[in-house]
Amino acid sequence: MKTLHLMRHAKSAWAQSELGDRERGLNKRGRRDAPRMGAVLSAHVQPQVVHVSSARRAQLTLEGLCKGWPALGELTHVCDDFLYTFQASDLLDWLSQRPRKAQTFFLIGHNPALTDLVNALVGDHCLSNLPTAGYVELTLPTKSWRAVPLGAAIVKKRLFPKNVFAS
Repeated sequence: MKTLHLMRHAKSAWAQSELGDRERGLNKRGRRDAPRMGAVLSAHVQPQVVHVSSARRAQLTLEGLCKGWPALGELTHVCDDFLYTFQASDLLDWLSQRPRKAQTFFLIGHNPALTDLVNALVGDHCLSNLPTAGYVELTLPTKSWRAVPLGAAIVKKRLFPKNVFAS
């Protein structure tokens, strides 16, 4: 069995239209939700290395998580340009290249890739949209990341800001 932790970056800012997509930061809600999600996740997930997209909004989400989850902040995380994608197929390719011995991965990335990945792995339309700063934990019945079976994953946990916090 493998475990996959997926989180969409927190709400991004659109105020500076001159910035490219990779350079956009977080808006006020995103800066608020990331540390709060870190605090919530700290009660449910063991601290582990996070693989994060190279986009600034994803990097800032990880920083916010670490503020709310200090034990996570003590680890060295991996910025991976390959995770700056909007395609679930790219994420499946990335997963297939992970070492067999690794039992778990935690990714921070983008939609629609993450929503589509969850739906492909679970095998039904279980998720209409992974919201910003939303988190899903999946259990995968496989011994190898190379052979991740589509349609066989089990959703173990869903934590979405609107369901966790009163606005």
